[in-house]
Amino acid sequence: MSPADIALILVAAFAGGVLNAVAGGGSFLALPALITAGVPAVSANATTALALWPGSVASTLAYREDLDQEKQLRVALAITSIAGGIGGALLLLGTSNASFLRLLPWLMLIASVMFTFGGAIARRLGAVTHGPRSSRATAIACGLQLVIATYGGYFGGGMGIMMLAYLAAIGMTNIHAMNGLKSLLAVIINGVAIVAFVVDGAIAWRPGLIMIAAAMSGGWIGARVARRVPVRAVRVLVMIVGWSMTAYFFWRAYYR
Repeated sequence: MSPADIALILVAAFAGGVLNAVAGGGSFLALPALITAGVPAVSANATTALALWPGSVASTLAYREDLDQEKQLRVALAITSIAGGIGGALLLLGTSNASFLRLLPWLMLIASVMFTFGGAIARRLGAVTHGPRSSRATAIACGLQLVIATYGGYFGGGMGIMMLAYLAAIGMTNIHAMNGLKSLLAVIINGVAIVAFVVDGAIAWRPGLIMIAAAMSGGWIGARVARRVPVRAVRVLVMIVGWSMTAYFFWRAYYR
């Protein structure tokens, strides 16, 4: 990698860590930066999961007190997340770089749509849900989590808001408990996927380790300044980046 490539992934990982701490969407920067720096697409996706994983762990620890709630649901969804995360990772490892580059704009589109409109969907679902959660609702949640975890092991962009949406739909109302559970499940999904990526040799270690350090620094700074920055403004910035990257990868895959 050239000095310019190293500088690019450093800046992208740092900024991605800041964004994840404030509003989410760090993968919109980290993944394109790795591909631009010459890392093959499948390896870039696996390396992005590794680079941003410590930030997810930190978020989960921040919500550890809220994780005392919903123990039965948490265990069921955790088991489902392990299965889905491994399945998604194996699907990714079985995808060629060329095929992944053609799928990537569609995956970015899903992530951009969920980031832009997912909050409104989650609030709407929460507004129309009443009454205690049934065992049927828990079973439906596990089915949805299996799909989301498989998607997360394969790509992962936007999966957090997908989880918040269905957690609201099954009757959870405590946003801190929801965020804590969402963060824990994301750690599990990405964690088992990373194990599969490491065993397969899909991680680009040199840029990955550089990005881990930069993303952790960005996350630490982002967490400290989050209260001083208008979250709405940051979300608008992430939306602009997400939709711009989506348009770029559509052009790269189909029109270049």
